[in-house]
Amino acid sequence: MTEYLVFRLYAPLASWGEAAVGESRPSATYPGRSAIIGLLGAALGVRRDDDEGQRRLRDSVGIAIKQRSPGSLMRDYHTVQVPASQSKVTYRTRRDELSAPRKVIHTILSSRDYRCDGLWTVAVWLTPQAELTLEELEQALKTPYFTLYLGRKACPPAAPLAPRRELCSRLQDALDAGFPPLCGKDEGDERRAMRLPDSVVYAWEGDAKALDGNGHGVESSEVWDVPLNRRRWQFGPRAEYRRIVQAREDG
Repeated sequence: MTEYLVFRLYAPLASWGEAAVGESRPSATYPGRSAIIGLLGAALGVRRDDDEGQRRLRDSVGIAIKQRSPGSLMRDYHTVQVPASQSKVTYRTRRDELSAPRKVIHTILSSRDYRCDGLWTVAVWLTPQAELTLEELEQALKTPYFTLYLGRKACPPAAPLAPRRELCSRLQDALDAGFPPLCGKDEGDERRAMRLPDSVVYAWEGDAKALDGNGHGVESSEVWDVPLNRRRWQFGPRAEYRRIVQAREDG
């Protein structure tokens, strides 16, 4: 039996950043390790420049996701005015940037992707080298130090995370733990009102058989979402396992 901390993520807008090239800022359909570590770090009050605090958190937890709905894609088109870099000139505020001489201000075009009305369940467990406890993480999510958001500051949660600890023999049992429906009286009402898809996606780290003990129908891939240095925005690779299950199997 393993103890897990499970909680729910829902918002009208969420953005789970992927590798960005040029002006395009895509979003994955579910949160990766970096996003969940960032959420837990904000709840605990771990700042981006606290390298030791970031390391302790990163090394303490394993993470799995159940995607009940990826939400629909929304692409936001941006135009941003920024001054060109100049030697011996430092812009400390946005007001300073916009007060720069017009001849040095340029317009940058970009697009940013969001997931609308996505719904995810997260399970967190402790690693052998953990320096934190699930009790600490649970309490932090209930009374977060910093404001929580789902990928970007414009994406605050729209429902309680409802964190709680579960003792389960399988990771899938922890991810299938139920929550109060977001709308209606039961899960059926919720499914119809939110138009949840006919299948769910499980994504986890560690071992291919960790979800249900058999590893059938599991895909694996290498993803670069392990936060190595938040200040320099550096990430490392990890193996991620995925399995798609029909909704009728969804516990």
